[in-house]
Amino acid sequence: MIGRLLDGRYQIRSRIARGGMATVYLATDLRLERKVAIKVMHGHLADDSKFKERFVQEARSSARLAHPNVVNVFDQGQDSDMAYLVMEYLPGITLRDLLQEHRILTTEQTLDIMEAVLAGLAAAHKAGIVHRDLKPENVLLADDGRIKIGDFGLARAASANTATGAALLGTIAYLSPELVTRGLADTRSDIYAVGIMMYEMLVGEQPFKGEQPMQIAYQHANEVVPSPSAANHLVPAELDDLVLWATAREPDDRPKDARALLDQLYQTHSSLMTALPPTASTAVQRTMVLPSAPAAEPQNSTADTQVFGAELQQVAAPAPTQVSENTTTLSTRATKRKSRGWWLVVLIVLLVGGAAGAGWYFGAGPGSQVTIPESIKSATPAEAQAMLEELGLVVSDELGETYDPVVAVDLVANATPEIGTAVPNGSTVQLLISQGPRPIAVPDFLGMTEEEARTAISEAPFTLVEPTVKQFDGDIAAGLVVDVLGADGASIVGAETYGELQDVSLIVSAGALPDVSCSTVDEATQILAGVGLNAQLGIEVFSDCAEGSVVTIDSEKNADGVARTFREGDTVTLITSRGPDLVQVPDVSGETINGAISELESLDFVVNVETDLPQGFWGSGLAIVSGTDPAAGEAIKRGSEVTIFGPQI
Repeated sequence: MIGRLLDGRYQIRSRIARGGMATVYLATDLRLERKVAIKVMHGHLADDSKFKERFVQEARSSARLAHPNVVNVFDQGQDSDMAYLVMEYLPGITLRDLLQEHRILTTEQTLDIMEAVLAGLAAAHKAGIVHRDLKPENVLLADDGRIKIGDFGLARAASANTATGAALLGTIAYLSPELVTRGLADTRSDIYAVGIMMYEMLVGEQPFKGEQPMQIAYQHANEVVPSPSAANHLVPAELDDLVLWATAREPDDRPKDARALLDQLYQTHSSLMTALPPTASTAVQRTMVLPSAPAAEPQNSTADTQVFGAELQQVAAPAPTQVSENTTTLSTRATKRKSRGWWLVVLIVLLVGGAAGAGWYFGAGPGSQVTIPESIKSATPAEAQAMLEELGLVVSDELGETYDPVVAVDLVANATPEIGTAVPNGSTVQLLISQGPRPIAVPDFLGMTEEEARTAISEAPFTLVEPTVKQFDGDIAAGLVVDVLGADGASIVGAETYGELQDVSLIVSAGALPDVSCSTVDEATQILAGVGLNAQLGIEVFSDCAEGSVVTIDSEKNADGVARTFREGDTVTLITSRGPDLVQVPDVSGETINGAISELESLDFVVNVETDLPQGFWGSGLAIVSGTDPAAGEAIKRGSEVTIFGPQI
């Protein structure tokens, strides 16, 4: 790519960075004579319409934003097989680079960076855009001090329930609980990612770690982000509150958007700066009036050490009477201190004893508080009971029931009081056993468009597995639902209920298979590729199509006589032509009519007889064939009609 000229305008100079979807290059815009950054989609993704759509989405999302804290996108285009975006070039580093170099940032640095990030994100949220992939790699720190958000490749319109794809697809360490469990994202999902970033800047590491991505995802979905000050005691309580507010497990407990969090950040910044003690560099330097030096004789005006006269010593020395009074006072005070020393000892003993008693009462006694642990979730009832009793709680003999879309049937899903609640030591806890996902009524999907079905799935709610499957069906119009499959691959269409938040796959009609009969193999292959199908050659058959051309697509019917269905990405088998099946007409002249009919029908000809003799006389052997039409030796298609001529009366 280095040195290549894109669209006759952008000269590629060097590579800046490489990601999973594209590579970013430094280039020169020859038309405007300026440096730009060009994001070029990886070659192996060029044929994937989903990735191209994300590229175009990024350009559109960024084009809707005009904010100093958002990277500008200037252009988007296609050069040969390469899709690209032209963006503002910012020489500098990413927030990830800064964290790798310094690990932990100061309170002031964190606040400054977060103010810029939230200002840009607030502009996106105001424009109705959810970023969905906020992380330190996407925060750019320019050499001139500017801070900008980039990479809107996964951005979507901000609605109350914006569904995400692949996935489970945007970075696991910054995914909100609702994205992990339900695949739904809105502005509050971006706020969660901002909170994780703020924690990482203050502590030097992410709050949740694991060897496998699923371990991290599980922690995001089921655990509470700890206070940054628990890992870094220098973090102020005000920033603890901000991080915990932004990373609340329930979206409703977070700021509604970036503007709400930014307003609070401004207040926190202001209060922290007011509360910080002045240092040598920041303290106010007040003007001070120094006492004038005693007048000296001209000859004594030197910088040498001087001995002051007795008059100054007298001013400094206390009077004898004063010394006597002070001594008496100090002696009296000493006597009083000794006389009350004994009851001070008693008081200290009482205070220590009271503190120890209070510590026992509130720490291990009846007044102590015990938090119902998250670890009992997904445990067996016996395991959960052992854990709770070890903490000093009493477990009810009566088990409750609850629906849970994640916890397997017959395992502990929750408790009364709820998991995470602090209760007095010795309290009774009832275990709630999972009955599996809550049964949800299945909508009537047949006849819905894809968008209508997506809305119905979200409102149910079920979890839509991306991407939607396109299936060719000549009986259902393109864009309408063909079927909806459950997690086990069986259809849920017509079922009364299905589990809450469980996976469903949407099958949508792509219309009828294209007609490729009598086209060449190359033509048929191109036509099928245009609708997302691959082609391979199958058997050859006789047909009226030209030899070597395509007769039809092999339907591969199953044992029940039902033709196979085809979906985008499938491979179809082409049945090709051997040309017409030609057979020479045999010479049956001189044979009896019955004998001639048998011989011709054995070659699959349809036989007509022209004679005045009734058919009853043919078997006598006297009715002899005089000729055929077509004539003997002529090659005609198998199955054609042949007329034989018998004797005339």
